[in-house]
Amino acid sequence: MNYRWDWGVLLREPYFDWIWQGFGWTCAVAILAWVIALVLGSVIGVMRTMPHPLPRAIGAAYVELFRNIPLLVQLFLWYFVVPELLPRDAGMFLKRGMPMPEFWTAVVCLGFYTGARVAEQVRSGIGAIRAGQRQAALAIGLTQVQVYRHILIPVAYRIIIPPLTNDFLGVFKNSSLALTIGVIELTARSRQIEEYTFQGFEAFTAATVLYSAVTVIVLTLMHVTEKRTRIPGMIALEAK
Repeated sequence: MNYRWDWGVLLREPYFDWIWQGFGWTCAVAILAWVIALVLGSVIGVMRTMPHPLPRAIGAAYVELFRNIPLLVQLFLWYFVVPELLPRDAGMFLKRGMPMPEFWTAVVCLGFYTGARVAEQVRSGIGAIRAGQRQAALAIGLTQVQVYRHILIPVAYRIIIPPLTNDFLGVFKNSSLALTIGVIELTARSRQIEEYTFQGFEAFTAATVLYSAVTVIVLTLMHVTEKRTRIPGMIALEAK
């Protein structure tokens, strides 16, 4: 192979700034999408465990819809199809009036997609709690809302920390698909550097290192959190 290595390209301008700007957009997409996924997934997950069949059916429909359609297809649907289905003014706002439509489309799409996965984690976490705890709480006079607020949800989140960690890392890695609708994030910047300098190996190595660094940091933080919030006898302890 007659490839000429030039690691110095990563330190030259404007490529140095491109890498860090792309990394910043990657983090922004992933963090905002995770906030949407966590809030939405928690609501849907709770709905899937409620005694009434209607919220359970709505939650199941949401999960099956967003979990079974490939993320890339959803991204194109949100970006190209949804604006055409809305009234003209609303569609024009999404396509041209809204600041950074590509960025916000990627955030919403990733948030809704990952929300389906988080919902399943929350549902399984609540399901792992022994039925006796819910019955005991009801027996002492707590309402269903109070049972969820003070007992089921806090305990469930402590159980599902490991799978939630995987889902957050999934959001971070899936954010690279945002380049397909024009978000210039880390992977897109690496491709851009390759096109300008023909030093693709160096550019993608830098991207790999940054992706890996975030993974290590998140895993370390979540491992510490899991150890401090672990409940003896629950799934988190068994996974040690």
